[in-house]
Amino acid sequence: MPECRYPRIALVYMLPVALLIGSLFVGRYQTPVSAVVDESMKAFSSLFFGTPASVSTQHTVLFNVRLPRILAALLVGAALSTAGASFQGIFRNPLVSPYILGVGAGAGFGACLAILLWNNYLLIQLMAFAFGLLAMFLAISMGKASKGTGTLVFVLSGVIVNSIFTALTSLVKYVADPYDELPAIVFWLMGSLAAVRYGDLLYILLPMFVGALVLFLLRWRLNILSLGDEEAKALGMNVEKMRLIVIVCATLLTSAAVSISGVIGWVGLVVPHISRMIVGPNYSRLLPMSMVIGASFMLLVDDLSRTIVATEIPLGILTSLVGAPLFAYLIRRGRMGWN
Repeated sequence: MPECRYPRIALVYMLPVALLIGSLFVGRYQTPVSAVVDESMKAFSSLFFGTPASVSTQHTVLFNVRLPRILAALLVGAALSTAGASFQGIFRNPLVSPYILGVGAGAGFGACLAILLWNNYLLIQLMAFAFGLLAMFLAISMGKASKGTGTLVFVLSGVIVNSIFTALTSLVKYVADPYDELPAIVFWLMGSLAAVRYGDLLYILLPMFVGALVLFLLRWRLNILSLGDEEAKALGMNVEKMRLIVIVCATLLTSAAVSISGVIGWVGLVVPHISRMIVGPNYSRLLPMSMVIGASFMLLVDDLSRTIVATEIPLGILTSLVGAPLFAYLIRRGRMGWN
C-alpha cells in the first residue's frame, strides 16, 4: 500500500469545497468576489432568517444557474467513481467501469425513448433511471440462468445487454425526427448538466444516498470480495449474496447519475486507479477517496465545458479527451495502484 501522507490526503478531501467556491466565479457572466460574497450573505439570511430573497441578476446566475449545476457535477462524479471502484473490486478487474452490466446503454435507450415519445425532461430522467435498473436486472437474470459460475458470466451478460440496448438506441435514432428529436438525443447521449435544477437533484438524492451508504457500510467486505471467490468463501462469506448487494447498490449510483447527466465515460474507470495510488487498495480508504476525487474531477470538467468555447462542449467528449490520455499515462508508468 502507498505510504499515507495524512496532511496531503487532508488537502485532497478539502478539494471539492475549494472547487465549489471557485466554480461560482466560472462562467460567461462576470461575477466579482464582492458580488459573490454579498449575494451569498443575502441567500443565507433569506434561508435561515426569512429575510426577502434577492431578485438581482447576479443572484439568479449564482444560485439558480451555477450552484445546482455545481452540486450535480459533484454528485455525478462521486457516484460514478464510487460505483466504478466497487465494480472493479467485485470483478477483480482494473478495466471494469460502472457500465459493465449495460447500465449506461439501458439508461441511454430509456432517455432516447422518452425524448422520442414525450420530450419531457422529468420523464427523460425517470425513463433513464428505470431502464438503467432494468439493464442490471436483465444482466443478473441472464447470469443466474446460465450454468457458469463466478464473475465471468455477469461480464458476458453485461456485454449482451449492452449490445441489445445499443441496437435499440440506434433504432430510436433512426426513426427520430432529424430536425428536432435526433439532435436532442445525440446531445443527451454525449452528456451535459446544462439543464439541471434543484428539483432534479432531489430525485437522485435518495437512490444515491442509499447506494453510497450501503457500499460504505460494506467496505470491509469489499476487501474480502476483491481477494477472490474461493478466499471469500473460506472466510465464511456468502459470495453470491454479497456480490448481488454490491451490484445493486453500485447500479443505483450509476443509474441516478446517468439520469441527469447522460452517459459520461472514463470517470468510473480512471478515478478509482488514481485513488488507489493515493491511499492503496483498502476499501475503507478507497471508497471515500474515490468519492472526493471523482466529484472534483467531474466539477473541473464541467467548468471547462462551459468556459473553453462560446458553445458548451458535451461532458462525454471532455472526459474522454482527459481520461484516456491519463489512463494511458498510468499504464505506461506502471502506477495503476492495483496490486
